[in-house]
Amino acid sequence: MKNKEIIKILRLTASLLELYGENQFKVRSYQTAVYNLERTSVELSGLDSSDLAKLPGVGKSIAATIQELNQSGSSSTLDNLLKQTPIGIQELLKIKGLAARKIKTAWDELGIESAEELLRAAQRGILADLPGFGAKTQENILQVITFHLSSRDLFHYKDGHLTGIWLEEKLAEKFPEIRLNRTGSFRRKAEVLRRMEYLWATENIRKATEYLDGMEELSKNIALSGPLRWRGEIANGSLNLDIRFCKPTEFGSKLLYYTGNIAHLHQSNNSGKQLSELLNQPYKLEDEIYKDFGWPAIIPELREGLFEKEFLLDGKQDEIITPDQIRGILHNHSTYSDGKNSLLEMAESCKELGYEYFGISDHSQTAVYANGLDQDRLNQQLQEIDQLNKKLAPFKIFKGIESDILNDGSLDYPASVLQALDFVVASIHSNLNMDIEQATKRLIRAIENPYTTILGHPTGRQLLKREGYPIDYEKVIEACAENAVVIEINAHPWRLDLDWRWVSKAVEKGIMISINPDAHEVAGLQDVQYGINVARKAGLPTKMTFNAMSVNELEQYLIKRSKQQLANNSN
Repeated sequence: MKNKEIIKILRLTASLLELYGENQFKVRSYQTAVYNLERTSVELSGLDSSDLAKLPGVGKSIAATIQELNQSGSSSTLDNLLKQTPIGIQELLKIKGLAARKIKTAWDELGIESAEELLRAAQRGILADLPGFGAKTQENILQVITFHLSSRDLFHYKDGHLTGIWLEEKLAEKFPEIRLNRTGSFRRKAEVLRRMEYLWATENIRKATEYLDGMEELSKNIALSGPLRWRGEIANGSLNLDIRFCKPTEFGSKLLYYTGNIAHLHQSNNSGKQLSELLNQPYKLEDEIYKDFGWPAIIPELREGLFEKEFLLDGKQDEIITPDQIRGILHNHSTYSDGKNSLLEMAESCKELGYEYFGISDHSQTAVYANGLDQDRLNQQLQEIDQLNKKLAPFKIFKGIESDILNDGSLDYPASVLQALDFVVASIHSNLNMDIEQATKRLIRAIENPYTTILGHPTGRQLLKREGYPIDYEKVIEACAENAVVIEINAHPWRLDLDWRWVSKAVEKGIMISINPDAHEVAGLQDVQYGINVARKAGLPTKMTFNAMSVNELEQYLIKRSKQQLANNSN
């Protein structure tokens, strides 16, 4: 069993133990194990009970549970807890922002056993009267449940993308000449998806559907399927699959239509004709349609009906950032804070990916939950970087920190510490329950700090988990422009923050954008691709992409900025 699955089971076990009033020592032992195992790079399936018990925060009891999972694929402790827990309660326990003890109170006092029932209770105002609740807790639950229900059937693009690669390879093995393409928001690389959509051109639809019907990993929804459409689910039902069929002679026109979106298809050319009008006739290739329309082919990411026409008229599409133009990656973590891999392992992996530089920005001292660096440990890291830069040259590790933005908007270290760094990513991680005025004021003060180089994940959102705190985008963007602060597109597939819809506004103000993976392990370095996806949706030009600079260009930029900081501080 993979680490991720083991940790998921231990986390659920902890929540259920807390739900049923198990002693806090036992609950805390599971929570501690989860915390530590999330930060280990050791493969748990390869260890026996004695080795597992030696891991930080594990111990004999939880080691035995992990061993049971590795041997049988299940946990008797969890199975017994699940038997007495309604499915709806299990769902509630997985929702970020709902405490197990609150769920238990609502279950005991009001008989609430589902998210829908909890929502109705909050809307009726009867939660506030429960022991330990109150009006504020009720309002918070209302917001959390509303958000959860609105995103319940969605999944992250990364999950669809990786599963899609598997499916495409599987189908290509059986049908070597297959003409299969992603469509809809899946092809447009939206941040979250409702389904994985495909178009399959074939002369033998029956053979194609029979093969799909026979795949063990797929479950067909007969009621929603038809002669020209196969609909169902992949794996455990968490991902919806929708495959349309067409003739090879009409593949281009059907592909353009089903990629959409509708607003893009309603775009008009100089003659006043809409793109959709060309789809009444069959085309084998998409590019032929755009050619007849008088436009160059529009990249799928841009087809949102927002500003693709502007890119055509100004010839900007060729200037949009591509994966091969990223020269290095910033905002990454190591075992110095809450990462799974050492600084050397992260840097060497970055180098192997073909990058020229790596920016380390472990968590700052206030972030005790993430093993933030006090000044002594930060100095130790800076010394190691000096040694590694000699070893890895001409590859370079840039010295950074992800400084928490404190409640008053100040950064986490004094100037004497910050001035020893090459760059500072300033981010909010705590006290997220702010109104728009509080959040905007807090961000702007951090932006005005002369040591802030990059504003990290500006809204703090976690897609499908929690909404970001509200901010006045225009004021924040204006402050970044005035203070020459770079704005991050955090490429972690659960963040993708700054939202791509605001990237063009920032670029218009002359603000550079840094596409950062926020990697906490070697595998996370490759998440930069998801940030590139949304950057391309925004039409981000290469020249405005911070980490499209070469190592020498970035080094000179940071040196110049450091001199300006010193000059400003001396005045």
